[in-house]
Amino acid sequence: MRFDVLSIFPEVFEPVFRQGVVGRGIQRGLLQLQAHDLREHAADPHRQVDDAPFGGGAGMVLMPEPIFAAVEAVRPWNAGPVVLMEPWGEPLTQALAEDLAAEPGLIIVCGRYEGVDDRVRQLVADREVSIGNFVLSGGELPAMVLIDTVARLVPGVLGGEASLAQDAFAAGAGGGYPQFTRPAEWRGLKVPDVLLSGNHAAIARWRRAHARTDRQGRGGASPALRLS
Repeated sequence: MRFDVLSIFPEVFEPVFRQGVVGRGIQRGLLQLQAHDLREHAADPHRQVDDAPFGGGAGMVLMPEPIFAAVEAVRPWNAGPVVLMEPWGEPLTQALAEDLAAEPGLIIVCGRYEGVDDRVRQLVADREVSIGNFVLSGGELPAMVLIDTVARLVPGVLGGEASLAQDAFAAGAGGGYPQFTRPAEWRGLKVPDVLLSGNHAAIARWRRAHARTDRQGRGGASPALRLS
């Protein structure tokens, strides 16, 4: 799967995805990630990509021409949809990530300043995606979240389907469950005995009983046992 990111700060992506799951996927040829500088597609010698908003107001708006040109430049290598990272877009969920992972690739547009010219949304973007109802300085961090979420769903990237099936928000997973590792006892808290029993059926029942989709412990106390 190929990701093409359009940004005025393309250099921030390589260090983030050099390591980890996405980095290994790139090294193994399962993923491609290319970050493109919107300024290289500016029409003027000063490489201007933003201008003041019509109607007045604070800040600057990314111009449509560089974004149009950048999309056209990468389109021969990426047939996937154009995703515009917008705070008012559809929320990024596991279901949406699964839909996007089925695409041959994604072209991701990162906004900056006061956003992008709305003609980009009207004429270029296939989807608008948000990672939450809060304000960031630009679309680069949301794009990274989207890439990581989608990339790990590409077959072979995690190295096994079992890892995906156990994800907290995977279909049928029922939410995440508390995890423990060594030592079996730490600072007065003991790992539940069932997890040490080797009884896989009992362990599965325990995990279903303690499944939750948040980490706040709503609906029950901590499953670790405090020793007197």
